[in-house]
Formats: sequence, structure tokens, C-alpha cells
Amino acid sequence: MPIPQILIGDESVSRLIVGGNPFSGVSHKGSELDWEMRAWYTSARIKDVFRRCEECGINTFIGRGDKHIMRLLLEYWNEGGKIQWICQTAPEHASTEGNIHEIALFKPTAIYLHGGVMDNMVEKGQAEEIRAQLGLIHELGLPAGIAGHRPETHEKVLDWNLETDFHMVCLYNLTGRMGKVHVVDDVEPYFEEDREIALNLIADFPKPCIAYKVLAAGRRDPRLVLPEVYRRIKPDDAVLIGFYEKDHPGQVEETAELVSGILLSNQ
Repeated sequence: MPIPQILIGDESVSRLIVGGNPFSGVSHKGSELDWEMRAWYTSARIKDVFRRCEECGINTFIGRGDKHIMRLLLEYWNEGGKIQWICQTAPEHASTEGNIHEIALFKPTAIYLHGGVMDNMVEKGQAEEIRAQLGLIHELGLPAGIAGHRPETHEKVLDWNLETDFHMVCLYNLTGRMGKVHVVDDVEPYFEEDREIALNLIADFPKPCIAYKVLAAGRRDPRLVLPEVYRRIKPDDAVLIGFYEKDHPGQVEETAELVSGILLSNQ
């Protein structure tokens, strides 16, 4: 099933991208589900998802720049897999610059700076620190982006004239995480008014955007949400979705077919 593609740098990226949070046990629904995801997603199951994504026209994966994901992708690629990797810096590393250098060894398609960390850095006015990290990614020959939960994070990066190739825009303003992999309070707010603001931001934003938390971490029905999201974002934007198939096998194929139909009907 064909899924149209966009350009991130010089690389063609499917407008539906598979996300890595479920593989890393980050559910955004509480610690119990986090552990359930970790137990379910063995290496074999994750690689099966990658293979089926490629068969369905999803050619790109977005996941964390940590040892787990690096080892997993290396194993998958050595077995003949071709899925591309857009990598998020992992905030638990002592040095973001060191993390970027390590990620680059695996030849990802692009690297972006972690959203919660960016929210924090923008709030503190750390423009030159962000500029230096983006510059390092470019020096290593890769497209560079940022993520952010807050619309003002993306707007301020533009105001500061920071050189980015793409932006990861969260459809819900998740206050309280601010760079943490886990939070003490397992309850996260997902307000529809935040989603409306984010979609308006993406529509007017001068750089390619990848929308994430599109389904409010599994709280929304893709059949109801995705047609509107794709209608409102730009033709050079994409959508990131994670799949957790323990109780819903076939999510990859269902979602790819849904998105393919939406995008082909919009042409």
C-alpha cells in the first residue's frame, strides 16, 4: 500500500512514521503499562513490527538514542532490514554532545533534540547552547531538528534564528515532564484545546513538521483523528504513531491502510 513521502534533509520519509515509545516502555499511561510494554516488546517482536512497517510502506522509525535502540537497530539492519532511523537524543546521558557523537556512528537519517529538554532550555533562554548542539548535528552531516511540547518552544527557536531542518510538534502540551523520562505522577493532561493550537502552529510553520502524541498516547481513535490531522497539516509534514499490539494485533497494517486511503483521497 503506497504511503506518500516527504523530504527530511535529502532523505525520503514516509508521511506515517513508527514511534519507539512502546518499545522503550514509555506508555504515558502509568508505570504499570510501562512495565507491561517492556515485558511484551522483546527484540523479536520489535523487529517483526519493523518488517511489517516496511511491507506497508512505513520506511522510517523514530526512537531514542540509547543502547537498547542502537543494539536493536544494528541487529535488524544486519539481518537485512532497511528501515530508516530518525533519532531523539536521550536526556539521561551526561553529555548531549557525547550522545550525538555516538548516535552519528549508526548513520541515522536525522537527529533531533529531546522535547522536554528543549522546553526547559528555551524557557531558560539558552539559545546559544541549543545553537551549538544543532550545529554539531550539522557538522556530522545530518539533518537537525528539535522537539517541543509547547508551541512557544518552536516559535522561540524561529525567533532566535536557530538552524533547524524539521520540528517535532506535540499535539498536546504535556506539562510536568520537562525532560524527564518518567514522572512521579502517572496522570498526564491531554486537553483538546492544546491540540487545536498545535495543529494551527503546524499549518503555518515554515519548516517540515512531524506531529506526535497525535492519538493522545492511545486515548483517541485513529479512525476519527487521523483524517482531520492529515487534512490540516502541510503536504511536507508527517505523523508519528507508536504501536502496541499485545491486545490489538494488526495495528500496523490497519493504520497504514487507513493513512494510505486518507492521503490518496486528499491528492
